[in-house]
Amino acid sequence: IGRYSDVPEKFPNVESFHTFRVNHPSGWFYTTKALRQLCDVWEKYGSGMTNFHGSTGDIILLGAPTANLQPCFDALSDMGADLGGSGSIWGTQSPCPAGQGCCNCSLTTSASVA
Repeated sequence: IGRYSDVPEKFPNVESFHTFRVNHPSGWFYTTKALRQLCDVWEKYGSGMTNFHGSTGDIILLGAPTANLQPCFDALSDMGADLGGSGSIWGTQSPCPAGQGCCNCSLTTSASVA
């Protein structure tokens, strides 16, 4: 999600302050290893600030400069993170027993229908 300051001369450290949404893993359980990897990537490319979205289980990563967007996206993808927004696939926010991806043929997360 792109965010830019209207007054970058007053607040140069937040001239660009983009966010990433990391969709929860299947079953809504994050492993300690995955959380550590996520935090390491975010410390390297972003502000280090996070927000856990309670109703969906998503993790919001707050504050990356524009120059770090692609390297951060690549690093998160390499670790297997399911990056959010409506993106290239569309499904519900409910966990799917089939894994991280949602069915790309319908708006259901049921493996038996997919």
